[in-house]
Amino acid sequence: MEPVDTDVTGPDEHDGDAPFAGQAGNEPDGAPTLGDLLLAVEELWPESLAEGWDEVGLVAGHPAAPVTKVMFAVDPTLEVIEEAVEWGAELLITHHPLLLKGVTSVAATTPKGRAVHRLIESGTALLTVHTNGDSAVGGVSDVLADALGLQDVAPLTLAANGLPEEGIGRVGDLEDAMTLGDFAARVFGILPSVAGGVRVSGDKDGLVRRIAVCGGAGDSLFNEVRASNADVYVTADLRHHPASEAREAALNGRPYLVDVSHFASEWLWLPAAAAALGNVLADQGHDVEIQVSATNSDPWDFILTPG
Repeated sequence: MEPVDTDVTGPDEHDGDAPFAGQAGNEPDGAPTLGDLLLAVEELWPESLAEGWDEVGLVAGHPAAPVTKVMFAVDPTLEVIEEAVEWGAELLITHHPLLLKGVTSVAATTPKGRAVHRLIESGTALLTVHTNGDSAVGGVSDVLADALGLQDVAPLTLAANGLPEEGIGRVGDLEDAMTLGDFAARVFGILPSVAGGVRVSGDKDGLVRRIAVCGGAGDSLFNEVRASNADVYVTADLRHHPASEAREAALNGRPYLVDVSHFASEWLWLPAAAAALGNVLADQGHDVEIQVSATNSDPWDFILTPG
């Protein structure tokens, strides 16, 4: 993915190297504490919206530390962490968790251990906004639906602890019907460039209008997609057997399937999330620089195709 201008708050007005301020009043002028950032994030993406299996929230960092720079990224990879450290971010907010499964050691002899050590030693906090960021209004699938031009958008599944507009996945309608081939081209055009491209299952000339989307891996939602009467389902990480079974269960070939990069489908949310957090902080009188990571953390480098 080509580097992009991801600074959403204007010129750098802080050096990002201020020492830890453990007491109120020691932070740079206008700079909130990490605790203030946690409250702002909770306002936008409440932890109560996270799925029961998920691990979201603060992973590393001291709530009393001042924050002048925040970076958003999809994955807390070592490369992303290094990018945040070099830029001077005191807070890295990632969509994917670093520690989703239980661990018994964070020794620096493992990749996750090295990540934890680098974060702590550099004074960079790490915060995860995962399925709460998927479910919330303005979340991952909302941004994807908006980028595709969908109207009258509603959740595919309702959040257990949320508003009627909140939940995993979205379904809505295009303003005008188009062929599956043209729609797939629209999907390809809105996503950052990655090796895997876009895979499509269905009649290239078939007309589609009602569209279901789920940023990230969405093959657990096929029942909800069928119930929504969607003509096509856009999601990521479609495995052979769920995709094959969905084709077998399709009515008149629908829903067609559009399979995209997991990373690419969720990257779209980052600029919107950065802008939303910036607006909340500005309303509270805080002066924070926010940027989106330019690191392409999609795991694939190239692809071979017939012909």
